[in-house]
Amino acid sequence: GILCQGRGSAANSAVCYALGITSVDPVRHGLLFERFLSAGRDGPPDIDLDIEHRRREEVIQHVYSEYGRENAAQVANVISYRPRMAIRDAGRAFGYEPEQQDAWSRQVGPRQYGPGQPVPPDAGVPRVVVDLAERMQRLPRHLGIHSGGMVICDRPVGEVCPVEWARMPNRSVLQWDKDDCAYAGLVKFDLLGLGMLTALRDCFELVEHAHGARWSLHSMPQEDPGVYAMLQAADTVGVFQVESRAQMATLPRLRPEKFYDLVVEVALIRPGPIQGGSVHPYMRRRHGDEEPDLPHPLMEHALGKTLGVPLFQEQMMQIAIDCAGFSPTEADRLRQAMSSKRAPERIEELRERLLAGMAERGISGEVAEDIYAKILAFSSYGFPESHAISFAYLVYASAWLKCYYPAAFTAALLRAQPMGFYAPASLISDVRRHGVTVRGVDVNASGVLATLEKTESAGVPGVVPRASTAGNGAIEPDPPAGGAPVPGQPVIRLGLSEVRNLGTSVAEEIVAGQPYADLEDFARRTSVPAAALEALALGGAFGCFGVSRREALWAAGAAATIRPGQLPGTTLGMAAPPLPAMTAAEETFADLWATGTYGTHPIEHIRPALAERGVLPTATLTAAQNGRNVIVGGLVTHRQQPGTARGVVFLSLEDETGMANVICPPNVWQRFRKIGVDANAMLVHGRVERLDGAVSLLATRLERLRVVAAARSRDFR
Repeated sequence: GILCQGRGSAANSAVCYALGITSVDPVRHGLLFERFLSAGRDGPPDIDLDIEHRRREEVIQHVYSEYGRENAAQVANVISYRPRMAIRDAGRAFGYEPEQQDAWSRQVGPRQYGPGQPVPPDAGVPRVVVDLAERMQRLPRHLGIHSGGMVICDRPVGEVCPVEWARMPNRSVLQWDKDDCAYAGLVKFDLLGLGMLTALRDCFELVEHAHGARWSLHSMPQEDPGVYAMLQAADTVGVFQVESRAQMATLPRLRPEKFYDLVVEVALIRPGPIQGGSVHPYMRRRHGDEEPDLPHPLMEHALGKTLGVPLFQEQMMQIAIDCAGFSPTEADRLRQAMSSKRAPERIEELRERLLAGMAERGISGEVAEDIYAKILAFSSYGFPESHAISFAYLVYASAWLKCYYPAAFTAALLRAQPMGFYAPASLISDVRRHGVTVRGVDVNASGVLATLEKTESAGVPGVVPRASTAGNGAIEPDPPAGGAPVPGQPVIRLGLSEVRNLGTSVAEEIVAGQPYADLEDFARRTSVPAAALEALALGGAFGCFGVSRREALWAAGAAATIRPGQLPGTTLGMAAPPLPAMTAAEETFADLWATGTYGTHPIEHIRPALAERGVLPTATLTAAQNGRNVIVGGLVTHRQQPGTARGVVFLSLEDETGMANVICPPNVWQRFRKIGVDANAMLVHGRVERLDGAVSLLATRLERLRVVAAARSRDFR
């Protein structure tokens, strides 16, 4: 009963498809499934399974109990230094305080080190610390545990590899990493926790409870035009894999119309295709601005269905077979090289063989070098087509649920946190813009996690249930005609576990005791600590008792002293004197502190002042003239600096109307880097850029905006 889906080797495998481990039919999709059947590979391939992340530990413990602790263990993982970790440890080595180390690490992006990328002088990091940190890059730091890689052995695994107890209870771990285990012939299964599968599971249950409609991954209508219309509009906050800034900028250009377009979308915005120069040629050819062109006719078999542009790891293997005469064994060696930690070095070892094989078939000079450069670009970043197809199924499923059941979908995302690209406050802002009501925490109405509350129109008018075609007797509604969203969305009620200082166990205790007569009754029958009582009061959770937030906060201190068995009405200080009600802005700040969310967006409180300065709402950018100079303002939700962007930094700004994609050229970022790194909200002066329906703001100046944000932005991930 646990949702799972195979990918990687499992997604390529006809056997895994026949067993129901994957939904991907490798024959129908024309995958290179025989890549794991070479004569030089006599062992089984690695099998990757995505599992609901809340229940992965159940699966891991099942493996231990099924095969025994002697015959099963988890693979080690070598943790290497990255820039921020290196700057902290280098600072520690020179005796600097932890606070100073943290301050320096925040000033350094993930790709500040390396040739031509020194740490900026205004970061204030001593030269000796910088030099040491640069030398530490990619060196091993410590041995960790692979999050889900399990080895199952036909004999005590300790006879093959040293085993030790893990810190976590009921786990044992090998002292080798996955590459060493593979070299020794050990069979590894990756049991990977995927938050979206957890969200999909919860969403199906919420939809059934609120709408009476029972759906599953296999019963949802396919190729729904309403879903593709939503994707083309880049309305994808929360949708699996296509919710990032880069994906949202690509969707209006790609304009997906069928399932395979989603496969391409998933694979296109990856470092491999970007470094290999595949993105823009593919877009031009898709739009008919450029004729599909193959560097050599022998590449037709590999690149025909992607318009002559390489996008997938399997295509690189097929090119090596067709253009360089690689045997299946050599092609498998190339695959292993592309997916190894030291991929560029491993690919370089095959350079002469590749060029010699191409020369034998009349491919030489610039064409041969270009083919090799594309293969090299895919090293470390090459995305298998089988992975993309597996992910595309989840892209479609999550998009379909967002399109037709936005309330249930968002509630499920909130229940599955932490996961995804966006913080809960951004998810809530998005669903409110879609007309769904979101209510705050309430000690008498909230569950432990986010729930749905029915309204009078929360049903599905005009939808007649029909028998399921899945053969399990389930009842499902016919999909709404014309791709229109299901009318009458229920209300989302936030969960108690998100309240500061509360925690899941106390939230469960509160829910078990519902309903409560008043705050005194609540304090007597629960063990909520004083700090959590204050957070509940500030978050408005006691509004059901007819008290304001300030009155509840006044009484929280006295309520914390109440003990079981104490006579009712004997606690002093429960009645507050007349207090002014909180302003709308103060309520927003209280919500931010107590739950990390808000009823009114922080930017909305200062919109009149921003309008006086000529600051536009982000939603107006979609209609703004190309090349127009504008100013927008909002909370910074993300900062990104991809290694393929040549120093460009991307910012995501959010206000009460939507989100804006900001592009900071290297010179602008260096000039305003202090603001760009530290500010939780900012004004951006820039020029509107429109490309095939995608709108961005090319920044010329950054200005700090004094606003309290929901949480720290998700930076450089």
